[in-house]
Amino acid sequence: MKKQEVLKPVIEHPVQELKPTERLLFKSIDIHNTGKILKEDLIKSLNNVGIRKDDPRIASLYDYLYKSESKSDTLNFQDFCTAIHSCAVLIEKSLKKQLIIPEFNEFQATIQIIYDEVKTNEEGKVASYIPQLAKVSPHKFGISICTVDGQKFSIGDSKDYFSTQSTSKPINYCLALEAFGEDIVHNHVGREPSGSSFNAITLDSKNRPHNPMINAGAIMSCSMIKPEANPAERFDYVLSIWDKLSAPTPLKPVFNNTVYLSEKRTADRNFSLTYFMSEKKKFPTNTNLMETLDLYFQCCSIELTCEAMSVVAATLANGGINPFTGERIFNANTVKHCLSLMYSCGMYDFSGEFAFTIGIPAKSGVGGGLMLVIPNVMGICVWSPPLDQNGNSVKGVHFSRELVKHFNFHNYDSLMDVHSGKKDPRSRKIEAKLDTIGALCWAASQGDLGEVQHLIARGVNFNEADYDGRTPLHLASSEGHYLVVETLVRLGAHPHAKDRWGNTPLDDAQRGDHEDIIAFLKTL
Repeated sequence: MKKQEVLKPVIEHPVQELKPTERLLFKSIDIHNTGKILKEDLIKSLNNVGIRKDDPRIASLYDYLYKSESKSDTLNFQDFCTAIHSCAVLIEKSLKKQLIIPEFNEFQATIQIIYDEVKTNEEGKVASYIPQLAKVSPHKFGISICTVDGQKFSIGDSKDYFSTQSTSKPINYCLALEAFGEDIVHNHVGREPSGSSFNAITLDSKNRPHNPMINAGAIMSCSMIKPEANPAERFDYVLSIWDKLSAPTPLKPVFNNTVYLSEKRTADRNFSLTYFMSEKKKFPTNTNLMETLDLYFQCCSIELTCEAMSVVAATLANGGINPFTGERIFNANTVKHCLSLMYSCGMYDFSGEFAFTIGIPAKSGVGGGLMLVIPNVMGICVWSPPLDQNGNSVKGVHFSRELVKHFNFHNYDSLMDVHSGKKDPRSRKIEAKLDTIGALCWAASQGDLGEVQHLIARGVNFNEADYDGRTPLHLASSEGHYLVVETLVRLGAHPHAKDRWGNTPLDDAQRGDHEDIIAFLKTL
């Protein structure tokens, strides 16, 4: 007998059938200890913490509850374990109230109060310099909120499409950064507040537009979005990024050709800005000015809903990772630069005052949209067309003021006395949270592929091990989760890693008689 085999304990791994975590979750719903729970009680528990039924991360749960052969309204413990196995991590966090806003019902109630107060504000006028925007009803008002954990709440006209206009500028800037990097981009566009109107014909001391959040700077950003492609491909690319940023909303971002044509016909100032920058030779070499301007007008003519924009904002709040798909859209450094400029330059001539009194990275547009990003916490979209003298949504600014009165969301509220009277609805600190290897091992053992991908995207090292030396690949192999095994190996997980007993993932798969995984691992 080999020495290695002598050292192995009789019980090599915990008995999985006990499922202690699942048992606790089940009991949190089965408060009368009947051994059964209502399906609707499970859904209600998720809804109470902001996890909605259209969340793709729990699609398999809904399929099991309502599309399976069982017609029963209840679940026993084994049914419950089967129902949640593919989204176990999210269910655990939800039922244990470990999401970023644990008391979400209370948070929603406060937002409702703010909404009702702000709705009575009838100040401001709808933008009229673009004829199509003047046709929008001044009474439209919607708010949508999405946290970095995917908790959602919407109220009012949140499903109506509106024109992004200048709220598209942060995305254009991110696309330019992703393509060319900070040094090249900022050789062509500055990063200081201009001190002038958003469409002023003025450049900085280096003959650059002052920042990417004003018209001249946004036009410059557009010149660096896939300049080698033809015009149709360039815009298709931009729209595809918006789609990824806002996924999985059923009401996808769209292009409004009527707004585009209206915008283009009233763009004398933007044409002037473009030729002025061209005279100063600040565009990248071989820039086609007309194609660049067209792309800028097209980007401003993208339309989406409050609900979709809140997910875009949440993706930025989440460091560039979509909370629902787990896909990294922008790298963290790109998002850092973008939020910095939104904070200092995102609200036209009101940017300094907004940063001082409200203290949240934001970008407004003359279509009435306002995108708010609270880093590592949530994204918010407010839409109300009437604008103030600075071109910002009156209700959007009013809502923002009330929000920071009630909650510690100002960038520097953490410096204030804890007895200031404001609430902090968060369960975690503001600082970026890196999920532990334990969370990844748990997700892998549960077969929760979405959570595995999400954690890896956030930077968790999938080749690290738990206290027993077992990697996520060990646990996925042991429990028979083929898709997780395949994904981990494809991403670079070490297939021959050994735990403290000398077992490899293949050994674990063989112990569980998982033939598909055994066959796969033997090819490596």
